[in-house]
Amino acid sequence: MEYRIMERISKEIKDNKKVALAMITESSGSTPAKKGAMMIILEDGSTYGTIGGGNLEYKVTKEAKICIRKNINKNFTFKLDDTGSLHMQCGGSAEVFIKLFKPEKKLLIVGGGHIAYELYKLGKALDFYTVIFDDREEYCNNNRFPEIDELQLGDIGKNLDKYPITKDCFIVIITRGHKNDEVALENVLNKEASYIGMIGSKEKTSYIMNNLLDKGINKDKLREVYAPIGLNLGGGKPNEIAFSIMSEILIIKNNGSLEHMKDID
Repeated sequence: MEYRIMERISKEIKDNKKVALAMITESSGSTPAKKGAMMIILEDGSTYGTIGGGNLEYKVTKEAKICIRKNINKNFTFKLDDTGSLHMQCGGSAEVFIKLFKPEKKLLIVGGGHIAYELYKLGKALDFYTVIFDDREEYCNNNRFPEIDELQLGDIGKNLDKYPITKDCFIVIITRGHKNDEVALENVLNKEASYIGMIGSKEKTSYIMNNLLDKGINKDKLREVYAPIGLNLGGGKPNEIAFSIMSEILIIKNNGSLEHMKDID
């Protein structure tokens, strides 16, 4: 059962869904809840496994749904008697730990060049699930990116179009030329990504935006794109550009600001 529960958790995460694991960590007295018993609660409230049944599971499911909504873990104790929280006749108690599992934040780097390499290193250092998209094998392989989580080698537009992009994704478009950048941007604009950024000068990015407008792309969608990408940190080396891009991503991801800490009360 434990293996099947862990397997189901893995499946839910791969499907970009949250799932809560409820485990009995301690039990005493007369109780149907045995130490080590586990069940999982899905986003829709359905469950898999059991921790003793009855009103206990109902209450735990209710708490787990709150954990899923608030993105938190939780420890609590239920008294299994008439005066306790469950009004059951067991006469014991159960300590429950709810652990939330959720999809990782993904950094989707479109292009495998020098800036992409530096950005990949930053992404891994900051615990992003990092993916490289490129149509050139020499720029999209495990020798170049030894710690990469995923490689998407092949037609960039097609691979982006079929990739499961969600609000947990942060997309950086830094291909070798504006034509590929335009194709990439067109294929992600209507996705749910939390961040889409594209490299290039104002002239180049405006050219691409105007091309997409001519194709009927919604103007409001284009306004949401961070282009030119990154913050003005003043450096022009690949690692400095990558750092400026990641800084912008972190502001979005963490609801940060551009203020100096010394200026914040």
